[in-house]
Amino acid sequence: MQELTHYINGAHVKGTSGRFADVYNPATGEVQAKVPLANAEEMAHAVAVAEAAQPEWAAVNPQRRARVMMKFVDLLNRDMDKLAEALSREHGKTFPDAKGDVQRGLEVVEYCIGAPQLLKGEFTDSAGPGIDMYSMRQALGVTAGITPFNFPAMIPMWMFAPAIACGNAFILKPSERDPSVPLMLAELMEEAGLPKGILQVVNGDKEAVDAILDHPVIQSIGFVGSTPIAEYIYGRGCSNGKRVQCFGGAKNHMIIMPDADLDQAADALIGAGYGAAGERCMAISVAVPVGEETADRLIEKLVPRIEALKVGPYTAGNDVDYGPVVTAAAKANILRLVETGVAQGAELVVDGRNFQLQGYEDGFFVGPHLFDRVTKDMDIYKHEIFGPVLSCVRAKTYEEALGLAMDHEYGNGTAIFTRDGDTARDFANRINIGMIGINVPIPVPLAYHTFGGWKKSAFGDLNQHGPDAFKFYTRTKTITSRWPSGIKEGAAFNFKAMD
Repeated sequence: MQELTHYINGAHVKGTSGRFADVYNPATGEVQAKVPLANAEEMAHAVAVAEAAQPEWAAVNPQRRARVMMKFVDLLNRDMDKLAEALSREHGKTFPDAKGDVQRGLEVVEYCIGAPQLLKGEFTDSAGPGIDMYSMRQALGVTAGITPFNFPAMIPMWMFAPAIACGNAFILKPSERDPSVPLMLAELMEEAGLPKGILQVVNGDKEAVDAILDHPVIQSIGFVGSTPIAEYIYGRGCSNGKRVQCFGGAKNHMIIMPDADLDQAADALIGAGYGAAGERCMAISVAVPVGEETADRLIEKLVPRIEALKVGPYTAGNDVDYGPVVTAAAKANILRLVETGVAQGAELVVDGRNFQLQGYEDGFFVGPHLFDRVTKDMDIYKHEIFGPVLSCVRAKTYEEALGLAMDHEYGNGTAIFTRDGDTARDFANRINIGMIGINVPIPVPLAYHTFGGWKKSAFGDLNQHGPDAFKFYTRTKTITSRWPSGIKEGAAFNFKAMD
């Protein structure tokens, strides 16, 4: 059985804590590798290496740092299939979906090639007599990221690419469920010309996370995962004086207006609700048709599409719509919530509880589920299921539908399907959610915009990627400069205007 490593100072390093976690093949249920779980001492060593390497990297001019990113993009394209295959094997998502995972991370790296422009400061000539004023953006030092299992390529690159382009060193603590791709990315970054010690991958669990939160050298922390853990990391990190951004859970609603193209809406719900087995923070898990007739017609169109979904291992290639969920525990939690929905009175229109895949009986496969007549007091509505389960909540009016999304504790993403521009504009202006789709089911912004939710879906005042990333990973320093030229003044005891 393969024993994975950490990646520290440009080398694969065996764990010394004596603790390991199993890495499964979700399609077969078999343990395929063991990953070491770092203790505080191992984390401290990685931080010390990063701290020693960072000043020299920060002194490299932004153009040369950008060239490393350019080369990294070339290497990602070269190894795209290799990365996607490793990702699918550990996560379970289909091969095309795995390539999309890598691609959306690559796009942020491409954005970071613009670091020389994005790091420019401001300048004011003659702010006062003989006085010039200017600002500069400087690296924080050692930064860190704690990333989830569901996007083991994309989200690490969303964090480490801008951090490193800004001149920081970065400690990556990936999910212990699918750690191979982050290790491969670190190798590729150094092949691209990144100095040793600037990107370290330290595998671990809560002990490693706490070591990151408490280490005085680490200046900033990014996190993506569940809301309870996001709240914990944000609170503990901030109390230790760190800059922290945390992105948590979601319950994304899609409102379907009576005038919507229902075939388009149904297709959108299938992809957004069941793609990646629903293990996406931007998955649509709640459909809100407005009016009984709209709801009846929507359910009529959804059922045959859901029943035709192909569930299987990633090795089946393009013949599979989605694969297994990541662990047996994830499968058990999804099925538990499905049972709760039935017990609380929701109508289970498509029942995937007894799904079995011949030859893969021990895999973590979950059949597709569709609930109708869900109400907002039910657990399947209140909680993030993170599985292939779509809930239909019928609304009598647009205002009622809008209120459902606005009143929910999560505010990550939402969408509306309509042909009416006034309704779409009103929805976009009024909704208290961070990312909005208008006839777009998964409104994930492109790399040059920022990604982030509202309410209990996000903690911190800056989003991921886009311009916010370069603000998050730098500090602004403002300089007031005066070169006297015959100016005679005595001592000043009053705070006065420069002019």
